[in-house]
Amino acid sequence: MSHDQNFKNLIVDYPHQAIHFFAAVEAQAVDAGARILPIREEQLKERLGERFRELDVPLLVEWPDGRRAALLFVFEEETEPARFSIHRLAHYCLDLAELYATDRVVPVVIFLHPGAFPTRLALGSETRTYLDFRYLACALKQIPARDHLHSPNLVARLNLPNMAYAPADKLLVYAQAVRGLIDLEPSTEKRLKYLDFVDIYADLDDNERQLYTQLYPHEVATMSGFAQRFLEKGREEGMQQGMQQGMQQGMQQGMQQGMQRGEARILTAQLRLRFGELPAAIAQRIETADAETLLRWSERVLTAKTLDEIVAD
Repeated sequence: MSHDQNFKNLIVDYPHQAIHFFAAVEAQAVDAGARILPIREEQLKERLGERFRELDVPLLVEWPDGRRAALLFVFEEETEPARFSIHRLAHYCLDLAELYATDRVVPVVIFLHPGAFPTRLALGSETRTYLDFRYLACALKQIPARDHLHSPNLVARLNLPNMAYAPADKLLVYAQAVRGLIDLEPSTEKRLKYLDFVDIYADLDDNERQLYTQLYPHEVATMSGFAQRFLEKGREEGMQQGMQQGMQQGMQQGMQQGMQRGEARILTAQLRLRFGELPAAIAQRIETADAETLLRWSERVLTAKTLDEIVAD
């Protein structure tokens, strides 16, 4: 399973909510008037043989009214904290700062699983520090799910199963994530898309799913209805596309057949002018011949001495 890709989709689909949840201390100025653009992940290489330094999602936040300079958010999802490299993150942020000619960079790391991780990279000597690099850490397993059960932020609601909660609260957490999806996301397609996200990280077993169905029938019925309508819509669109393709193919076939019949009539008229009424067998061959054969026979009309020479194929 690609957790990186799951979070990449989440951040790109809901950039405002992602910044407000994962990077809350920097999010106050990122209001509805800010424009957020995903930018390229890979940095240009100095040598073609080098590997890319690639992280999950860089987002460029711009204020069209000019009240603030652009701000670059660098998001990285790290499933296992033990594998996190702060050096790699610092390197990547420096590359982005140079590429986009800015020193306004906010690094954010989302830790999915529990564990220890470095929070600061300081390079220097006993005399002074020459590089002091820090980032915003969002350790999901350290966030109490109960604090976000009724959050209006969809990214927070979808991540409820990734937060800290008592085993007895598992179904409540799952239900509130689904309710958030129903209440905060108007798109049926995205509701179904991010129901997968909730399902993946809640990881209910068969018994838990059966109990959820009993305790939360409204949510089950609502999402089932969305799924049914989505499938029906997909089926209708597929039928319409099939009909359109069939009509296009039919038109092309009709044009080809029409041209073929026209060529057959022309060849028949030419042969009648030279040889009189045509035998039924030759007339039948002309009617059933393809366009390429008809063209070849037409080229022989002026030089052939008999009908048999023309249709000698």
